[in-house]
Amino acid sequence: MGAPPNIQDVYDPSSKKHLLAGTFPKKEALQQALTDLERVFLRYGVSVLRPENVADCNQIFARDLGFVVDDVFVRSNIIPHREKELVGLGSLLAQIPASKQLVFPNEVHVEGGDVIVHNDYIYVGISTRPDYAKLLTARTNKAAVAALQQAFPHKKVKAFELKKSNTIPHENALHLDCCFQLVGKNAALTCSEGFADLDAYNWVVAHFGSDNIFEVSAVEMSQMMCNVVSISPNVVISDPSFTRLNAWLRQRGITVEEVDFSEIGKQGGLFRCVTLPLYRIP
Repeated sequence: MGAPPNIQDVYDPSSKKHLLAGTFPKKEALQQALTDLERVFLRYGVSVLRPENVADCNQIFARDLGFVVDDVFVRSNIIPHREKELVGLGSLLAQIPASKQLVFPNEVHVEGGDVIVHNDYIYVGISTRPDYAKLLTARTNKAAVAALQQAFPHKKVKAFELKKSNTIPHENALHLDCCFQLVGKNAALTCSEGFADLDAYNWVVAHFGSDNIFEVSAVEMSQMMCNVVSISPNVVISDPSFTRLNAWLRQRGITVEEVDFSEIGKQGGLFRCVTLPLYRIP
């Protein structure tokens, strides 16, 4: 994790909020939460790899460093503040054939939290605002949509414009998986207030069906309620504080494994953000 950051070095509103309030998480608490999560994965037979440690670098959110489409690992072009994190993937990338790795040109900005692969679709959260370059919370641009469509022509790439704020957590969808998440076989967690374009949100509701949508408020979005992670269509890992969500999941026949991730949530991410799936059993 490195030393506690200075306020000028923090690049998301949740971290800024807790740094100013004196409630920024301690390294030991984050390590304990990750260990508890790993225990659940191992109990379900998931093979867990950990990145190599990089000195003085916050490596909490592995999701953004890349993503897998089919059998291709796409290495992210992340914001300069986070480039050191990629060094931690060295031993992993050495195991993946070069023919199965893809790196987009520098002008294509993309982070893994903005990419959700589901059946024939690749969903992408983007920002096209004129002040994009000044928004540290804008991580994926429109060029990523065209690049993904070209790289994976057999997929349908669907883009969603997200709301962004450098300073106010509940007005900021840092990544797509902060306001949109798939669970089970045909259900979705969504926050309409995270979408800058209401028509795009309405497309999500129509596509999955209103009976299969769990709506999250803006405050719940900032608490990362959408950022659970699925082990399978029948098993979801969630935080025990998400009582409303966990009850809804169980009513749908989904097993909910609860892990306390409240300290990790203070940095603007949760279960999906700390995990980077490499292979899913069909």
